[in-house]
Amino acid sequence: MATESSVFQRRRAPSAAETSQIPWLALLTPEERARITPQLVVSDPMPGDYVCRMGRSATFWFGVIEGLLKMSTDSASGRTITFTGVPPGGWFGEGTAIKREPYRYNIMALRRSVVAGLPIDTFHWLLDNSIGFNRFVMNQLNERLAQFIEAREIDRSNNPDVRVARNLAALFNPTLFPGVGEMLRITQQELAYLVGLSRQRVNVALNTLQEQSAIRIEYGGMRVLDLTALRAYGTTT
Repeated sequence: MATESSVFQRRRAPSAAETSQIPWLALLTPEERARITPQLVVSDPMPGDYVCRMGRSATFWFGVIEGLLKMSTDSASGRTITFTGVPPGGWFGEGTAIKREPYRYNIMALRRSVVAGLPIDTFHWLLDNSIGFNRFVMNQLNERLAQFIEAREIDRSNNPDVRVARNLAALFNPTLFPGVGEMLRITQQELAYLVGLSRQRVNVALNTLQEQSAIRIEYGGMRVLDLTALRAYGTTT
């Protein structure tokens, strides 16, 4: 399995198309963008590659341009606990970057992805100088808190349909993952990794959600039809 160091060694300058998919760049002033854009890098992690590892110091703030990542941690018993997936448009680790502390989780690619990185010193320069960037990070932190509170609720549920519905709803969060839109490119096996269920059980849950008109299963992914119903699934079911 490749390590995060090899991902870092494969870094390159982003293309114009990749840069255009970074949501917070549009919130900067022209002068700020001119200063920041040349400092951005991207890499292309393959399935199983680590972008971040527990205990390693943060050197970049990362975001997903294409693909799908998994945020998880390993318990003392050796069990892997998955917190969330990170689909396109998602930027993560701002709390770690702000405190300049070691990562408390692993970030691994579930499929071939494109990940952007902003040097941590540049991240702090933006915090010190850009109102637009500060608003973006503040919104991120607020949504992230709500996301993890929701994740604790999901963990307590023994209903597989609820787990699948709520995890899907989290991946369609327009603030945290603006690159997803109404169609999430994800396989049932990848969703199974994130939810902690077998692919077969995830398939049953997805068909149930489709029958209830909450989602539509399409080639290569899922289309959300009723995000409100996904978020509330299980509260009245």
